[in-house]
Amino acid sequence: MKLTAEEIYHKLKSDFKFIGADGYIRFNLRDYDIVVEQNNVVGNILEEWLAKWLVSEGIENVHNQRQASPDFWLDKEKSNEGWLEVKSFIGSPNFDIGAFRSYINEIIDHPWKLHAKYLLIKYNMEENGGLVIIEDFWLKNVWEIACTSSAWPLKVQCKRGVINNIRPATWYSERSDFRPFDCLEDFLAALEQTIYKYHDTNNLADHWSERLCDSYFKYYGKRLNLPRWMDVKHKYLKD
Repeated sequence: MKLTAEEIYHKLKSDFKFIGADGYIRFNLRDYDIVVEQNNVVGNILEEWLAKWLVSEGIENVHNQRQASPDFWLDKEKSNEGWLEVKSFIGSPNFDIGAFRSYINEIIDHPWKLHAKYLLIKYNMEENGGLVIIEDFWLKNVWEIACTSSAWPLKVQCKRGVINNIRPATWYSERSDFRPFDCLEDFLAALEQTIYKYHDTNNLADHWSERLCDSYFKYYGKRLNLPRWMDVKHKYLKD
């Protein structure tokens, strides 16, 4: 059975009642069984649980075991379609959307990466109890989970002047300082301006958007119209 990411999301939400589901992570070595209380393993286990659940439901997928995008292909016949990324977090979003340098090159070589879906799972773990509870989950596009910041046009992780990763917005909170982007084009405008601003990539900036738009048009037959960041940034800055 072939389902889209949206259909899988609704099946989890409505049929499985994913929100509020709880469980324990157990490890058995010979005859000694423990409940795992460290939350740094939960994300990987939730992803593996999803892979097994999809199989149990007869839903077509390929689970990517490598440390590369995507986590799942939902269309076995079209490797460029049906990309699903799974991100889990406790507290506030602290995962990486992608490595900055890799991402700016990959979306030129693989423009369909821009339309990967993100299944985002917020969970809680009882202290010293090991009980994992699903608090909420969402299905989003990349621009719906990214935002600007006070330091960079696109929110990134920057340590000692070196940009490492693209970091997420708190898309579900009305109290967040910066809201997510409205559309793909605004996200790309912020990304382009970050490329210009960052000393290690500004040499790529002159032709980056042109190459991206050409690649996107070649694959989708649609021309992206990227605004200048200075023309749209007012929509995303704090009052």
